[in-house]
Amino acid sequence: MEKTVSALIARNQESFSFLYQEIIDGFSQVRFFDPEMEIPCFDGIDLLYLPGGYPEKHLQALVANEACRQAIRSFAERGGRIQAECGGMMYLCQSIVTDEGEYPMCGVLPYTITARKADRKLSLGYRRFELDGYEYRGHEFHYTQFMGDVPQSIVQVYDAKDRPVVTPVFRYKNVLASYMHLYGIVK
Repeated sequence: MEKTVSALIARNQESFSFLYQEIIDGFSQVRFFDPEMEIPCFDGIDLLYLPGGYPEKHLQALVANEACRQAIRSFAERGGRIQAECGGMMYLCQSIVTDEGEYPMCGVLPYTITARKADRKLSLGYRRFELDGYEYRGHEFHYTQFMGDVPQSIVQVYDAKDRPVVTPVFRYKNVLASYMHLYGIVK
């Protein structure tokens, strides 16, 4: 992260909890908000950061805060810069399906995520990809999956042994999203 970037970061005890101190320290200014209970204010920020976590365990609260989901979708449509990782990416999708039903999310990305027990599959490992002259490094850890076929990625992602993996990275306007938890960006 660039030290001159001010960030608004989603934080919640479980829904958006995979947040590294190094990431926070990389921003010049940080404000937090809880997507389960608050509506974000984007004034004076350069980036909305949606870290990973377990949004699939708090779907009722996330759905109930429709104003937050609409504000984030509007921010993305206006060209607001968003970085979303794993649970944050899931939150930006159309919906999350569980054994109990389907829950609408922000609708920024046109995908549905399945968290049904029958669809659970461990995706785990170190990952890297190159984009716009930068190498992004991170790790992947999740059981949820895309409903249906895995969507096409804007880049090829590789594991720690430089083998290609099927981990899509998405760019929509100024949104960068993936199941990866990023911990390093190198020029």
